[in-house]
Amino acid sequence: MRHPLVSIITVCYNAQDTIEATINSVRKQTYDNYEYIVIDGDSTDSTKDILLANRDVITKYVSEKDNGLYYAMNKGLDIAEGEYVWFMNAGDRIPHSNTLEKIMESSYKFQDIYYGNTKIIDKSGTVVGKRRLKAPEILTKNSFLWGMVVCHQAAVVKKSLVKHYDTRYKITSDYDWLLSAIEKSDPVLMRGSRRTYCYFLEGGLSQKNMLKSNMERFRIMVKHYGVFLAVIFNILMFFRYIKDKITRPTMS
Repeated sequence: MRHPLVSIITVCYNAQDTIEATINSVRKQTYDNYEYIVIDGDSTDSTKDILLANRDVITKYVSEKDNGLYYAMNKGLDIAEGEYVWFMNAGDRIPHSNTLEKIMESSYKFQDIYYGNTKIIDKSGTVVGKRRLKAPEILTKNSFLWGMVVCHQAAVVKKSLVKHYDTRYKITSDYDWLLSAIEKSDPVLMRGSRRTYCYFLEGGLSQKNMLKSNMERFRIMVKHYGVFLAVIFNILMFFRYIKDKITRPTMS
């Protein structure tokens, strides 16, 4: 069976407390054909020392100032040579040593997009809950009318389908990026799984900037779905959020 090259990309800045756990989760992968790219924004803490100490697993390493998260992710895309790309940012972790191996198992044809579920962890690596939105069994563009139903760290995407992240969006460009990839993909070639593909560190950028995040998401929805559907589904998502807060006050 052919084992296509997968580019795992991590971006980081002043991540001395979280980066090593991410690196170690990559190091443990049993899949035999991946490159690991780390883009550092010229950290001023000990992040660089940690990265240099782990050069045996890091295939490509860039450390220089940039203009933010999505600029750094675009740098990673620019130097990625894999047939597939997978973003696993500082603090996030690949759950098990055979996760990538299981993802890339294929029957007669490799998929355009592989996707799975996400669990939320704290800084100690303890699972504290699941994302409110779950990956659907069948993924379509319309699945994303309800928001980011697949976390982009839980999606392994064929590189030929992706473009640069749109840096006009500071918080939710990953929503636009994944939607654009889905629009280019063959619906038959999107393979979902009930497996967990990512442990996501709680307290991400969108969680800290909810209002700005929601405003950006609305603009992205208008771009992909038009004003009418964007308005309707934002109203529906608001009421669903209120219902979830009432019926499920804590993550489970």
